[in-house]
Amino acid sequence: MGRKVLIVDDAAFMRMMLKDILQKNNFEVVAEAENGKVALAAYQKFKPDIVTMDITMPEMNGIEAVKAIKSVDPASRIVMVSAMGQQPMVIEAIQAGASDFIVKPFQPERVVEALNKALS
Repeated sequence: MGRKVLIVDDAAFMRMMLKDILQKNNFEVVAEAENGKVALAAYQKFKPDIVTMDITMPEMNGIEAVKAIKSVDPASRIVMVSAMGQQPMVIEAIQAGASDFIVKPFQPERVVEALNKALS
């Protein structure tokens, strides 16, 4: 199987769409999380190769989750996925340690390209 992915998004249909795109492109989705708290626990349990992270989520947002995951694993690879393509959010996510940023609605090719780039 391909590289292991953790999908983090509070919207179940977004997780489903991402999972579908990734599985068709030889990624193995090892876990899904609906917020940053669940994501941190799932990251530590499943040790994925890469994480797709939404920004706006309840309990712990994506930026906080990136910082939390980076604190337990500085080598972690995280690609932000968000409808909010505003510059400050992009910059904050990258400063927090994200490798790349995908804006919703996303093109399947762009998702695969961003993950492959982050993993290379």
